Amino acid sequence: MSDERLLAALSRVIDPEIRRPITELDMIAEARIDGSGTARVGLRLTIVGCPAARTIERDVRDAAASVPGVATVDVDVSVMTPDQRAALTERLKGPGTRSMPFGPGTLTQVYAVTSGKGGVGKSTLTANLAVALAARGLRVGLVDADVHGFSIPGILGLVDETGAAVRPTRLDDMILPPVAHGVKTISIGMFLDPSDHASGKAVAWRGPMLHRTIQQFLTDVWFGDLDVLLLDLPPGTGDIAISVGQLLPNADVLVVTTPQAAAAEVAERSGLVAAQTGQTVFGVIENMAGLPQPDGSTLEIFGSGGGELVADRLTRTTGTEVPLLASVPISVALRTGGDAGVPVVVAAPADPAALAIAAVADRLAARGRGLAGRSLPFSRA
Repeated sequence: MSDERLLAALSRVIDPEIRRPITELDMIAEARIDGSGTARVGLRLTIVGCPAARTIERDVRDAAASVPGVATVDVDVSVMTPDQRAALTERLKGPGTRSMPFGPGTLTQVYAVTSGKGGVGKSTLTANLAVALAARGLRVGLVDADVHGFSIPGILGLVDETGAAVRPTRLDDMILPPVAHGVKTISIGMFLDPSDHASGKAVAWRGPMLHRTIQQFLTDVWFGDLDVLLLDLPPGTGDIAISVGQLLPNADVLVVTTPQAAAAEVAERSGLVAAQTGQTVFGVIENMAGLPQPDGSTLEIFGSGGGELVADRLTRTTGTEVPLLASVPISVALRTGGDAGVPVVVAAPADPAALAIAAVADRLAARGRGLAGRSLPFSRA
């Protein structure tokens, strides 16, 4: 017979990948305290070689030892049977066929981050924005949809000692995304063979495979109940941008540009493609907006005004207000944080770039979740 005091203590142990108490996940096979004061816990891991096994067992021992009257702790570690694992995945995902949980009608705020060209810092901004939102207590997911130029794992520190992206955990046909800085993240880089990373092998895929990859990221990866889902799209208006428009017509789009007029022109095109697929252009973020100088002046390396230009043009062409959400200055801390896998909003929150990104996060967080203000798929009879 299970000891209620012991179960109550174990309910505070959270599976680091699924982010649920282990008592809710049927991971406790036994929980009793014998007459000698030994807490005996039967712990069922989800899979053989579970990457979180040591963390979970340590937390279980600590939780059991905290129960008054417990002198020693004995943990018997086993692995779920196929039937137990299948029951768990069905409980998490729900019964029935695979479905994409982030389409029209979702309560999750979905943002596709796009740019007209590469090299404008879109991925760095996306990663920092995701971390800033998670720091505000929101449940955040991040899909690295830039299949050919994936960089999110490195920016978030989801890499091993060789620099290869960490691999997600699989529960049968369900994929559990790794978590960094409170953000659940998936990237094609997590599925490449380590030898491919070492050799610098590129992902050379065409349209149909790209579409299937994004679709699988949105259906097979179990993010759980999210407040916000961010997608880091590749630059330009190619296959993935079109696929995301088809799969997530309800997504709001954040357009990233630099102050340079040439960059602004192509950034506008990415916003227009999003609008053509039915998505809403929520706003523009201008990156590399000048380098602050010791005398208080700003060196405008890439010019000025590009962000306002994109926002004004998209406002006119879409017929809805598209604001300039922030101008993020050039920042050494922003760059070094991405190289080190510790985003600037964590590593140097007082940095001007971090403050500008935090202001955008505040604005997105204030929207909350729900269907208020969204177009619903109903018509008057």
